[in-house]
Amino acid sequence: MMMKPRYLAVAIGLILSGAAQGADTSVSAIEARLNALEKRLQLAENRAAKAEARATEAEKQVKTLETRTASNEQQTRQVARNAEINQQKTAQVAERTESLASINNKTSSAPEGFKFSGYARSGVIMNDSGTSTESGPYVTPAGQTGGAVGRLGNENNTYVELNLEHNQTMASGATSRYKVMLADGQRSYNDWTGATSDLNIRQAFVELGSLPTFSGPWKDSTLWAGKRFDRDNFDIHFLDSDIIFLAGTGGGIYDVKWGDNLKSNFSLYGRNFDDLENKNKDDTRIENYIVTANNYAGPFQWMLSGLRAKNNQDRENTSTQGITNAADTGFHTMLAYHGDSFYGLRDGTSTTALLYGHGLGAEVKALGSDGHLTGDANTLRLATYGITPLSKNWSIAPAVLAQQSKDRYISGDDYKWVTFNTRLIQKITENFELAYEGSYQYMDLDPQGYNDYNKVKGGFYKLTFAPTFKVGDISDMLSRPEIRFFASYMDWSKELDRYSSSDSFGTDGFTAGGQWNFGIQMETWF
Repeated sequence: MMMKPRYLAVAIGLILSGAAQGADTSVSAIEARLNALEKRLQLAENRAAKAEARATEAEKQVKTLETRTASNEQQTRQVARNAEINQQKTAQVAERTESLASINNKTSSAPEGFKFSGYARSGVIMNDSGTSTESGPYVTPAGQTGGAVGRLGNENNTYVELNLEHNQTMASGATSRYKVMLADGQRSYNDWTGATSDLNIRQAFVELGSLPTFSGPWKDSTLWAGKRFDRDNFDIHFLDSDIIFLAGTGGGIYDVKWGDNLKSNFSLYGRNFDDLENKNKDDTRIENYIVTANNYAGPFQWMLSGLRAKNNQDRENTSTQGITNAADTGFHTMLAYHGDSFYGLRDGTSTTALLYGHGLGAEVKALGSDGHLTGDANTLRLATYGITPLSKNWSIAPAVLAQQSKDRYISGDDYKWVTFNTRLIQKITENFELAYEGSYQYMDLDPQGYNDYNKVKGGFYKLTFAPTFKVGDISDMLSRPEIRFFASYMDWSKELDRYSSSDSFGTDGFTAGGQWNFGIQMETWF
């Protein structure tokens, strides 16, 4: 049997030790002792190996425990962070809840409930002799029946609108809106114009919306009552001409929804005509009532109105042809398209409307405002305009407005006119642009001697150049405020000077042959 060196060394040590002590030194005894020693060493080695294995396993468990401990610490930190975030969110929710409760439970004095807006234009205009001149977007004879010719470089007044409104949301989700408009128009250049002021409260109304007791088609509707401009009026700004202007005192409901893409507005407006003259009546006041249904299907709008003014048929219109009585009823309708492109051809916007009115509805723009219309009056009007960018630095806005009105004030009269207008904007810098506007209007007017007006026909044109400064989006033709300098040249057919002795044309210093106007004007809205 082979012995390991360490065993041999031990054996020799034992033999020598035994010899020294006189022990049994026979080979068999020594071998027995060595075998016993080897067994004990083997057992010790086995116990050492097991101890080493246990130590290794313990080390693994320690490492696992350390990993779990680190993970738990990370999770604990994340939980702490989440708790902090949730606490912040809870505080924010509480703050919003407290703010909402403050609005709902009182307080007309909360500044966040108020809104202020306005519109204004003001400027000075003169002719090439440095004196006052005739001007205005309705300066032509056709202007008496709504024939506008373009406003750029053609306005000489100061007009201001100041709007103050308060909006409130209740705890139930219902909303309220109160609005008042203060307006004034003035042609004087003086700083103090109180003696000639036209200061007026043009609007004062209340709206109630999202009423929780309303359901079905009425769920998101808005009730209103008071004195107001109808919410859905729209215009051609470059002509200073409304396409439809419904206003007065009354009440109604907006946004009755019949489907996802179909809704209606219903209203009743009251207006007053001039008192009847030289009539043997206890009450000569004439009140005109307008019932309107305004319907929307996507971009299409269909408006239908009926009008009634009791006793207005006693009003007499006189002319060289005799007397014609006014109407006491009428109706009005409009079909409009509000496009989100430039007539489907390119980016931009466009709006087109066709209007028709009969009797008291024959004033198709300012609905219900003219009490002299006859029972046979018929008016047809077409209005269209659009805005589109031509390039990075150029934009264009063309417009067409045309109308024919027959039997308007006198049996047999006929008023026909058409206006073509285009405004062109050239961007020069971020705050400076050049504006160009051209207008042409043709008219054929046969008033049959009403108010001593004479039959005329002919054309009018106006060209304007206006260097303009602004601080808003220079590429947006409708961004304001802006300050513009302008030079305008206008001329017209000589025949138009004899239409009336009381209108602008034909007056001293304002006759056919060409007129220059110069000036500066500001315009703003917000």
